Amino acid sequence: MRKILALFLSLALLLGTAMPAFAATGEGNIDGGGGNMGSGNSSSYWNPGMDGVRVTVINAESHAVVTTPVDLTNKTPSTGIIHFGKVCKLTYNGGASLSPVVGGYSYRNPSQSLPRIISSGSSSASIEAIRSYFTDEQVIRSLAGYVGMDFDTLVNGDYKIIIEPIAYLNYDGQQFAMTATEAALYDQVVSGDLRYWMGSLTHQNLPLAIFLEEADLGYPAWSGSTTSKVSNEQIISSLGIGIVRFNDEVEEPEVDEFDYEYRVDTDVITSVEVSGGQSDPDNPVTVQFVIEGSTYTVSNVYYPDGDSQLIWVKWHTPDEPCVCTIQVRVLGGGTAQSTITANIVDLDGNDPPNPVADDRNDTFTLVDIPEKEEVSSASWGIWSPWWQENWVWVENWEKCWHTDRWTDSEGKSHTDRWYHWVDNGWWEDQGWWEFDYNAYTASLTATMVITPDSLSPTASSSALKSGYGIQQSVTASVSTTQSSAVTAAQNAVTYFPEFNYEGFWRLLDRSISGKRSTFTFKDNPYSTYNRPTHFTPIWYPDGSYTPYTWLLDCWTPAGMLSLNLTDSLRISGDLWEDWHIAPTT
Repeated sequence: MRKILALFLSLALLLGTAMPAFAATGEGNIDGGGGNMGSGNSSSYWNPGMDGVRVTVINAESHAVVTTPVDLTNKTPSTGIIHFGKVCKLTYNGGASLSPVVGGYSYRNPSQSLPRIISSGSSSASIEAIRSYFTDEQVIRSLAGYVGMDFDTLVNGDYKIIIEPIAYLNYDGQQFAMTATEAALYDQVVSGDLRYWMGSLTHQNLPLAIFLEEADLGYPAWSGSTTSKVSNEQIISSLGIGIVRFNDEVEEPEVDEFDYEYRVDTDVITSVEVSGGQSDPDNPVTVQFVIEGSTYTVSNVYYPDGDSQLIWVKWHTPDEPCVCTIQVRVLGGGTAQSTITANIVDLDGNDPPNPVADDRNDTFTLVDIPEKEEVSSASWGIWSPWWQENWVWVENWEKCWHTDRWTDSEGKSHTDRWYHWVDNGWWEDQGWWEFDYNAYTASLTATMVITPDSLSPTASSSALKSGYGIQQSVTASVSTTQSSAVTAAQNAVTYFPEFNYEGFWRLLDRSISGKRSTFTFKDNPYSTYNRPTHFTPIWYPDGSYTPYTWLLDCWTPAGMLSLNLTDSLRISGDLWEDWHIAPTT
């Protein structure tokens, strides 16, 4: 039999042994067929096994839905069941709203029975069984027939199959057929009541029955909990979807470069450029960023034909280093980068070692001060549409008929009909959208000052002996014409000449007020008095001592602003000169 290389990007399934399920959380006796669901009652329940899938074929490149979705189930749903038509998740995410229908629900009982789709407390679904089912040639041939496509066309690599889990449930005395996405949207309509009564199904077992192991079609791989309830937003943006694709070869993705590098625990801005056609109030574009399970939506994105618009979102990075995949979806037309990879790093933890009195470096040679990326200013803009009126008279010529009647001298009646043309037209505004470009800017300035530690007994304002400590202050300020779109400078890292400006550094303590930032050394654990100081090495030669600081993480829509800063002190002598040995008396 011809092998079908239809590999999931993925169908990831909760296994029953890993799920607390209904009984384990004490939220209802689901196996009984009429028990409580969460805080439910006899009119709101779900019977295990009452499940199915919605199958939709889409174009792999454009993501356009190319067939009417088909619902498959092993069961026989009630003829009067309430459903929402045949709408797939991509269509809902494109802006479609729920349209409830009573009765007339169409479905198919496949000739090759479905495996169990939704786990319950007593019966677990099998990810292996689901993968095997949807990669079986005979099943794919049947699916092609159900959706009305030629089998060879379906598997030629130009199309993908969307699989969505369906639950057939009773809610408030009514029978419903719902995909996970429809359940989340309906819960919004009923102000959370569905989740209250049926949450262990609609907001746990149903949406977590199928989700992506790898990002695809603008949907992220799910990295959240697989054993607890999820939110409506998480379901709508990320859950209740599996994807079957047909490729001769599937390679594991390799991340060898990053679109962004961010620091941990930092406010950052991620930007994409949207283009394609024209976006105006008649045909607006919406952009969604899916980051760490949260969806950020930017609506009313406008730009003229032949141009583009920079779109951005401000968010806060996690506290721990990681690689973050950001999915970007463009709704309403236009094109943009669909996946952004961000490497989130921690600059802390590379502090210099404890200096000791007998340290030596007889081969030390001063190296040039490095220069990291420096961008002190940035500019960007927002297109603003306005309507250019163009009133045009639209002609609408119509015949205006007249009838003349008269009687002649012989008493005979006569009728004569005639007409003239009348323009019953109207004024019509046949204007067009014009665009103004509103430009914005931001600039970063900063100063760096190092001084001898005040506890250095023989130091002056600009000189000290080697072995004593120095203190540092960096002051940064951002000026901008769009404050909401810019962050303050949030990190500063200082490198030292004794380490050739590499290997060891100090991440400075920050204090931020508005767009103004100050940075100082952290308290040094090797300081007797726990001072915020850096000790110069006792072997450092006389002459200029110049630490170098890279100021960074001032984020704008056009990228990061950063500065290279230096300041110097003069080393003259060493601390041993301040010690002497005297006889005791």
